[in-house]
Amino acid sequence: MKHFFIALVTLQSVVHAAEPAALKDKTLVVWVAPANLTQRGGGVLTIDDQKTHFDGIVFGELTVAKWMAGSDFYRRTSKDQGGWSTEMAKADTFVQIAIVYRGTQVTTYRDGKEYSRHANKESLEFGKDSAVVMGLRHLEAGDGACFAGAIDDARIYNTALSAEQIAAMKPNAPSEPKPMAWWNFENGKAQDVMGAFPEARLVGNAHVEAGRLVLDGKGSYLITPPSVAIAIKPHVAAGPVVHDPMPVYHFTSPTGKDCSPFDPNGAVFYKGRYHLGYIFQDNGRHYWGHASTKDLVHWQMHPPMLAPGPESGIFSGNAFVDKRGRVVLSYHGLGDDKTHYPAGNCLAIAQDEDLNVFKKLAANPVMKNPGWDPHTWLEGDTYYSISGGNPGSGRVASLYTCTDDTLARWDLLGPLMSHDMPDVFANEDISCPDLFKLGGKHILLCISHVRGARYYVGRFENHQFHPEAHFRMNWPGGTCFAPETLLDGQGRRIMWAWVLGSPSTMSLPRVLTMGTDGVMHIEPPEELSALRKNAQSLKDIDVPEDKPVAARGIAGDCKELLITLDPRKAATCGVKVRRSADGAEETAITYEPARKVLRIEMDKASLNKSTKPRTYAMTFMLPKGAENPEVSAQEAPLDLKPGELLNLHIYLDHSILEVFANGRQCLTQRLWPTRADSTGIAFFARGGAAQLKSLEAWDMCSTSLSPLNLAKH
Repeated sequence: MKHFFIALVTLQSVVHAAEPAALKDKTLVVWVAPANLTQRGGGVLTIDDQKTHFDGIVFGELTVAKWMAGSDFYRRTSKDQGGWSTEMAKADTFVQIAIVYRGTQVTTYRDGKEYSRHANKESLEFGKDSAVVMGLRHLEAGDGACFAGAIDDARIYNTALSAEQIAAMKPNAPSEPKPMAWWNFENGKAQDVMGAFPEARLVGNAHVEAGRLVLDGKGSYLITPPSVAIAIKPHVAAGPVVHDPMPVYHFTSPTGKDCSPFDPNGAVFYKGRYHLGYIFQDNGRHYWGHASTKDLVHWQMHPPMLAPGPESGIFSGNAFVDKRGRVVLSYHGLGDDKTHYPAGNCLAIAQDEDLNVFKKLAANPVMKNPGWDPHTWLEGDTYYSISGGNPGSGRVASLYTCTDDTLARWDLLGPLMSHDMPDVFANEDISCPDLFKLGGKHILLCISHVRGARYYVGRFENHQFHPEAHFRMNWPGGTCFAPETLLDGQGRRIMWAWVLGSPSTMSLPRVLTMGTDGVMHIEPPEELSALRKNAQSLKDIDVPEDKPVAARGIAGDCKELLITLDPRKAATCGVKVRRSADGAEETAITYEPARKVLRIEMDKASLNKSTKPRTYAMTFMLPKGAENPEVSAQEAPLDLKPGELLNLHIYLDHSILEVFANGRQCLTQRLWPTRADSTGIAFFARGGAAQLKSLEAWDMCSTSLSPLNLAKH
C-alpha cells in the first residue's frame, strides 16, 4: 500500500527546564487516507490554543481535493492555490503530508516532496493549554467541518524539519529527531505515546480500528483536553495554579471547552433512550448539541439537534411529543438584525426515530418576541407554551395555547402566574421553565438568573399556575443552574442542571419525587451504581469534639460516598473532603441541628482565594454598579426528624461536588484545590461528640462518549 505523507506543521519549542514548552516553529506530520476527494474543510491534525487560534492540516476547504495549512481566518494560509496539485489518492490509499512552519515561512510536503510554499505576516506560539484535534478543523468549527477517512499515524515535532527528514519517515516507526507528540493508534487507544498530551476523547463515531483512527465526516473527531485547565472565570486574579482534571463520570462538554451557557435542553425519553440537548457555541453563535443514553451512564453522541439559521442563535427550550407521536423541539430563536429575522419562540419536528434530524416550522417564529425560554407541552387536545419573563422588566412569564394541529397558530392567554411568593425577590426572573405533575401537585421548575435553580409547588388550573410554596435548589455561592427534566419509561421524573464553572458540566441525573411533607425529594438514580469499583467501608467510629478522624485508607477526588452520622450532642458535625494532609485545604460538609441547615464550607476549599464563590449566580442581571459579594459557604435547609440520623450521599468528580442529604436535599458546588494531596476524607464534630455509624466508599469508573450505531435503533 502506498503511503502519502503530509507534514503540515513543524513546532519548535522554547525550552524551559521547569515548564511545558511553548511551540512556535513546528512540524505536523500525518499519514492519512481520505474517504472521498469531494469533501470540504475537514482537518486531519490541528493544534488549537483554545482562544480561537489554530494551525492545522486541512483538506479541501478553499479548493476541492487540495491540502492546505489552515489557520484562524486564513492568517497563515495561502488563498492562491491554483498551482497546487489535486489529490488523486484512492479511498484505501494512505498519503503522507507535512507542513513546516519556520518563522513566517510555511512549506507543505506531499509524500516527502514539496507541495506548496508561502510566506505569512505572522507566526503563532502555542502554550501548554493547547489542545490537539483530529477530524474537526478547529475547536470553533461546526460539525460540517469534519474530515472523512482514516489516520494511520500523526505526529507533532517541536522543530522545523527538513525535506530529507520528512521523506525518511515511515509510519508507525520511530524517527530522529523524536517527535514531541505521537499518535500511532497501535495499542487500540487514542493515546500520545510520548506523553506530551493526555489521552484523547473520541467524539461521535470516531473510533480506533486496526491501528487507525477512523472518522466518518459527520461530527466525529478526536480531541485532547488540556492536561491542566484553569477552572477560574476570566475576571479572577492570578493565584496558585488550580489543577482541575476533566470530570470523568459527569456529562461534560465533548470539546472540553467552557460553554456559556451550557443549559440542558430538549430532554426527552423516546423509543427506550434518554435524549439530552445542551447549548454550545460555534463562532459566537449558539447551537443545541445532542447526546443520548440507554442507561443514564454511557452516552452516545448525535449530530446537533439545532443549528442557527435563519435565526442568529438557538437559546433554551424543551422537547415534547405531539398528537402524532413525533418529538417536537420548542426553542427561542435569536433575531438577526442583518436579515431582519424576528426573535421569537420556535418549533422543530423530528424527521426520524433516532432524533438526528429536526425540521423547523416554516411559520417560525410561531410566537414572536414573547419573552424567552419556551416550555411547551400537550394536555388533552390543547398545546400550551410558557414563555419566560422578568417582573422587574415589566414582561412577566406568559402562557400561550394552540389547538391547531400544524402548531403554527398560537394565542396569548396572559400571565402564567396568578401571584408570586413572598420570598421571591423583585429581580428574579422565571427562565428555563419546566412545568410537570408530581405526586398530585404541579411543579414549576425554573431559574432566576441571580439566584439559580428553584421551584414552585402549586396547581395549574384555569390556564394559570397558582403557587402555594416556593423552594430553592441553589443558594448563594452554589452552582446549580438551568434545570431540565423528562419523564422516563419507569414513570420517573429525572432532572439535569448546568453546573456553573469550567469545564462545562452537567449535574448527575436526579430523580424527583413529591414528599408527604410538601417538599420535592431529590435522589440519584440507581443506575449510577454501575460505575462503582474498589469498595471500602468503615463502621461505628466515635468522632470526638474538635478532633477530626481521618478515614484511614480511603481517599480520592473521584469517589462515591455513603455516610451515616449520628450527631448526638454535637452542635455541628460532618465530613471533610478534598483535604490535604495538614488540613490547609479542605471542604467541610456540615450539618447544624439547631439551625437546621446543611452547609458546604468553602473558606478552606482552595489556597487560591480567587476561587471563592459569589453570592449571585449571574452578575449581568444585577443592577448597574451592584456588588457581587464573596461567600464562605453555601447553606440549604435540612430539618431532621427527632431521632433521624444524617445520611449523606456524596459524589466527588474532580472539580464537581454533589451532596444528597436524607433523600430530600441536594447541594451542588465546584471545588478547585491547588494541592495534589488534597484528596483526604475526615469526620469531625464541634460543640460535642458525634459518631460515624457507617461509611461506604467506591472509586468511580469513567463514563464514555461513544458512536451511535443507528442500525441497532
